Amino acid sequence: MAKLTTPKGKLVRKFGDNIFGNPKFDNLLNRKPYSPGQHGQSRRSKLSNYGLQLQEKQKIKFMYGLLEKQFRLNFKRAEKMKGETGTNMLQLLESRLDNVVYRLSFAPSRPAARQLVSHKHFLVNGKTVNIPSYVLKPGDVVSVRNKSKKTRHHT
Repeated sequence: MAKLTTPKGKLVRKFGDNIFGNPKFDNLLNRKPYSPGQHGQSRRSKLSNYGLQLQEKQKIKFMYGLLEKQFRLNFKRAEKMKGETGTNMLQLLESRLDNVVYRLSFAPSRPAARQLVSHKHFLVNGKTVNIPSYVLKPGDVVSVRNKSKKTRHHT
């Protein structure tokens, strides 16, 4: 399975925004408020409208740990739904199992939540699910597997 291998600190500096929510990246941005790389400190021309849109899309992609294909499939699904596409897109991303595990504070970060889900630590409606992209519906019950409660991952 492919995954993003770019250092997170570099991404945070590229966007100038702590997209991962980790306090250590706030310190990094205070120390180095410029872009990474050889030309990071030189003056940059203002981004075009397209450039801004692309940057926001990339931020969301990296925040949720998705690659382009998965992101695009989610967008197509959001387009087909009734209502505003952007709102639908965020609803789909927020209702992914790995994100819900992160939001329930079972894991300190989204990548950690993704790993816990893929290692079969969670039950959805009493059944083991190890697919991080599993979309939860309203009323689904997420619980920690009894065998996994003994491990020190969750508090």
